[in-house]
Amino acid sequence: MILERVFDELLAQASYLVGCEETGKAAVIDPNRDIDQYIELAKHKKLTITHVTETHIHADFLSGARELARRTKAELILSGSGGRDWQYAFAGDAGARVVRHNDTIDVGTVHITVRETPGHTPEHICFLVTDRTSSDRPLGMATGDFVFVGDAGRPDLLEKAANVSDSSELLAKALFQSIRATRNLPDYLQLWPGHGAGSACGKSLGAMPSTTLGFERVANWAFQFEDEAQFVAEALAGQPEPPAYFARMKRVNRDNPPATPELAPLPRIDLPGLEAALVSGTAVLDVRSSADFAAGHIPSTLSMPLGTSLAKWAGTLLSYDQDIVLLADTADRIRRARHVLMLIGLDRVVAQGGKPLRTAWTKAHGPLEKVRRIEMRDLSSSDGRRIVDVRGSAEFRDGHVPGSEHHYLGALAQSMQAAARHEPIALYCQSGTRASIAASVLQAQGFTDVAVVPGGIDAWEASGKPVERAPK
Repeated sequence: MILERVFDELLAQASYLVGCEETGKAAVIDPNRDIDQYIELAKHKKLTITHVTETHIHADFLSGARELARRTKAELILSGSGGRDWQYAFAGDAGARVVRHNDTIDVGTVHITVRETPGHTPEHICFLVTDRTSSDRPLGMATGDFVFVGDAGRPDLLEKAANVSDSSELLAKALFQSIRATRNLPDYLQLWPGHGAGSACGKSLGAMPSTTLGFERVANWAFQFEDEAQFVAEALAGQPEPPAYFARMKRVNRDNPPATPELAPLPRIDLPGLEAALVSGTAVLDVRSSADFAAGHIPSTLSMPLGTSLAKWAGTLLSYDQDIVLLADTADRIRRARHVLMLIGLDRVVAQGGKPLRTAWTKAHGPLEKVRRIEMRDLSSSDGRRIVDVRGSAEFRDGHVPGSEHHYLGALAQSMQAAARHEPIALYCQSGTRASIAASVLQAQGFTDVAVVPGGIDAWEASGKPVERAPK
C-alpha cells in the first residue's frame, strides 16, 4: 500500500492519497480545490486515481472532490448519512456512489470500510483502511474532522456557522456515541486526521501529522468521559467563534462546489489604479508581515499577513462580491496569498502591487501610515488609552488585561462604529497578528491614534502581571 499525506500549511488541512502498488490504482480522500497537486502526485507515484471521496461537507475550504473525479474519470464516492438536510445535492448529477456505514471500497488490494461518525457534522464518515497484502486487519483510519491529534471535531459549527438552530447539543451527543463506537477498534490503529494545528475545526489541535487510537485513548480529552452530559459540556465549552465564511462553504460544498478557476497572471496596479480601487470599495490586502505593515503602509489598506490566519480573516472580513488587490514585496508571497484565497472561493483577485507602489504613494501623498507599537510592560489604562482585546469570547473570559474591553475582531468594525475617531486605542490579542489586522480595520475607518501591543496577552502574563477573568 502507498500512503501519501498532502498537507496545506496555510489551511492546516490534510488530504490523503491511498494507493495499491500492485494494481496502480489510488483513492484520494478530502481533496481541496487545488486538484492539480493530486494528479501530479499520482503521476509521480505511477498511480491512476480511480476513486475520489471525502469525509464530510467541509466548512473551511471549497471541496475539490467533484472536479477531481471529473478530471480523472474516477468514481466519486459521497456520504449518504446526515438526514434530509445534509445530503449532497449534486450526487445524482455527478453520478456519485452514495455510501453508508459498513459499505466498502476496493482500491486494488487496499480495502476501505466506511464508518459513520456523526458529531462534527451529521453526515460525517471515516475510512478504515486495510492493506490486504500484509494483513486482513485494518492498518489505519482517515478520520477527517472526527478525531484529531489531541482533540475532536467541534460539534457547534452547524449551529454557529450554518444557523441550524439547536443542533450543537444534538451533535455533541452524536460525537460522544461515535467516540464510544471506536471501542471495537485496536490500539495500534493509525489515525490520519484531516487537520492540524491552526485549524478552526477544533479547540486545540496537535501539530503531529498522525497518531494512534491507543495514544488518543490516553491523551485526548474526548476519550476521557463515560458520562454523556459531562462530555457534551466539555465539547461545547470554550469553542472559538467560527470564521464567517464557513456558512458559505457548507452551503456551496453541499449544493455544488465550483470548478477550480484557471489563474491568469496578475497585472501590476499603478498609483492611479490603486487610488481608484480604494475609492470604489475594492479590498486592498497588504499580505506582508505585521511588523512590516506597522512600519509603513498605504492608508486604507488591510493588514492580512500570509499565514494560517489569512483564510480565516479574509473569509470573515471580506465580501465575496468584492474585487481584491494584493500587496507584497515578493512574487512568492503574492502567489501563496492568491492560492489561499482561491481555496476558499475568493476568486476576484484582480491585481498586485509592491514596494514601487508605496514609493509612488509617498511621492504623491506624503509619508506612509504607520501603526504605533506599545510594549506590554508600558500598557496601562491610566494613561487614557482605551485598551481593546480583539480575541474570541472564550479567550477573553479565560484571562485578559485588567481594564480592557472585549471587541471580537470579526465584529470590530461594527462594535467600534460609534467610537470617536481621535480616541487613543491600544489593541492586543494572543500574540500580535489579530491586533495588527484590527489596527488596519480601524485605521481604514478613520481612527487616527491606533496602537498595537506586540506579544499580546502572552507577553503580559510572561511579565508576571495578573490577568482578570470573567465570572463563570
